Amino acid sequence: MAQFNFNAQSHTPASTPSRSPLPKGTYAAIVMDSAIKPTKAGTGQYIELTLQIVDGPQAGRRLWDRLNVSNPNKTAEDIALAQLQSLCQAVGVTNMTDTFQLHDRPFSVTVDIDRKEPDRNRVVSYQSADWSKPAAPAAAAPAASKKPWER
Repeated sequence: MAQFNFNAQSHTPASTPSRSPLPKGTYAAIVMDSAIKPTKAGTGQYIELTLQIVDGPQAGRRLWDRLNVSNPNKTAEDIALAQLQSLCQAVGVTNMTDTFQLHDRPFSVTVDIDRKEPDRNRVVSYQSADWSKPAAPAAAAPAASKKPWER
């Protein structure tokens, strides 16, 4: 055992992050994590993407997308590959050899509320980040060593 002193009465718990789905809309985001996993039936594979919103009132919120890149259902596979192509184009990756290439590159994601599970979001589309629009005034200019979406 490790000795550690802690007085729970003097600690204020952090606010609980919202678990409700994001409002329908388009958000600036990055891929935080990715993994290739077998489907539940074991007959294919999907890429699970963890996305993080990086700007606006929803900044810091996360959502997930699953792309059935290998599936006996050809329609599901085609939809997933089209979404993956859209994401790759949005982040400037033309020949992906590892899903890590998608990480930490800004893009825009359009989300909606899932029709079957109204307490979840579904990704509708991926687009290139549009930096041509004037940004809201920042409190302080970001440090030169930080990525544009880091605060």
